[in-house]
Amino acid sequence: MRQQASMIQSSDWLTAAEAAHYLRIKARTLLLWVRQGKVKAFALPGTERRVWRFRKSDLDAALLESPVLRSKTPSVRPAERMN
Repeated sequence: MRQQASMIQSSDWLTAAEAAHYLRIKARTLLLWVRQGKVKAFALPGTERRVWRFRKSDLDAALLESPVLRSKTPSVRPAERMN
């Protein structure tokens, strides 16, 4: 029983690559969203580089909060032509 509960908990946590695949985006986009505060992530302690873990429930909540999570990207059209 204890082993089964452990398996359920560990399957709720995703690596950055797994979370990006789950959201069908690139890992770089996911990490950008983390820096922008759009997606909740947890950094693992004791690592030289930041290693992130994500909960599926947090990813689902981020998607439900906003219909489309957009990153600020520059437009290819000049501002005066946007009107």
